[in-house]
Amino acid sequence: MKIAVVDYNLGNVRSILGAFDNKDARVQLTNDRNEILDSDGVVLPGVGAFKHGMESLEKYDLIEIIKKYIDTGKPFMGICLGMQMLFNESEEYGCTKGLSLIPGKVVKLPTQNILNDKLPHVSWKELQGNIDIWSNTILDGIENNSDMYFVHSYVAEPASEDYILSTTEYSGHNFCSTVKKDNIYGCQYHPEKSGKDGLKIINNFMRICEK
Repeated sequence: MKIAVVDYNLGNVRSILGAFDNKDARVQLTNDRNEILDSDGVVLPGVGAFKHGMESLEKYDLIEIIKKYIDTGKPFMGICLGMQMLFNESEEYGCTKGLSLIPGKVVKLPTQNILNDKLPHVSWKELQGNIDIWSNTILDGIENNSDMYFVHSYVAEPASEDYILSTTEYSGHNFCSTVKKDNIYGCQYHPEKSGKDGLKIINNFMRICEK
């Protein structure tokens, strides 16, 4: 099984490569068109600003490659900024167009108490949702209220609740923390830094890739 981690020179991906590396998978950091399209699963990582992320994808001619890969129906997962860029647009530093693979937008994380609830939001927080719909997804076998590690100031607002697998609460606001649309998954948190439950999510994604 081949897993491609998209290389667009944004963020430290060492922990992601390590988390996906096991005896059943060959993991490669790449921006090569053929390597990406021939993979059984593709991961879009990312940290930093939405606009910079989209500019970097365009610089490496990756936007059309990512869309072409998703059209194959094979599994795709965005992590943190990689999840946010799946949506139509972001309000970060003005309006920036995204990949438009999942209808919706990215907005600044609302906070009720700006003195005590700081941004970026950096903490372990719980995933909440209907575990009945988690079966056969990347959240298969994850218990409700499991903690994941978050680092972010912006959140995705999907156009339909049907795309939301889990939500997470911060400063009185429930935001989308895991998203799914067809063969596309997204995690606002960092599963590669979220202990055994995070590694379970990664293993679930690889099992979906095997199918």
